[in-house]
Amino acid sequence: KVLSLQGISFDITVLGNELIIQPIGLTIDNTEVSHDIAGYTVTNAEIGDLNADGYPEVLVYLTSDGSGSYGSVIGYSVNNGKSMSQIFFPDVTDNPEASKGYMGHDEFAIVELSFCQRFPIYKEKDTNAKPTGGTRQIQYKLKEGEANRQFVIDKILSF
Repeated sequence: KVLSLQGISFDITVLGNELIIQPIGLTIDNTEVSHDIAGYTVTNAEIGDLNADGYPEVLVYLTSDGSGSYGSVIGYSVNNGKSMSQIFFPDVTDNPEASKGYMGHDEFAIVELSFCQRFPIYKEKDTNAKPTGGTRQIQYKLKEGEANRQFVIDKILSF
């Protein structure tokens, strides 16, 4: 799958247990990156300008094998059109408010300038197949971190 925005493209390929992201159109460094994704399946990939700097971010969505279908994200942000660096995505279980009732089954999407994670909420006696607590949506904003850009929670909605 090739995704393009603002004159920059990303060729996303899965070979066995390896995810390969090849940037195209960066002025200094177009080196491909690879990730071992053993135990995961790539479910989708999207491109957007999440920090409104005129350069794209690419996000690849993964789902773990097994009944939990836990989601994960591998993302890269373009640095002034010259190179790209990986975006840090926090684990939802690191935030007690966000992770209450969390048992996987994640969905991800770019919505305007936000990155959203949505999942069913499980109550204490729920089975993995029958969540009864509604849905939680976590909206993240892309922020500058000490070492690299990172997603930080902007809003937590339950409905």
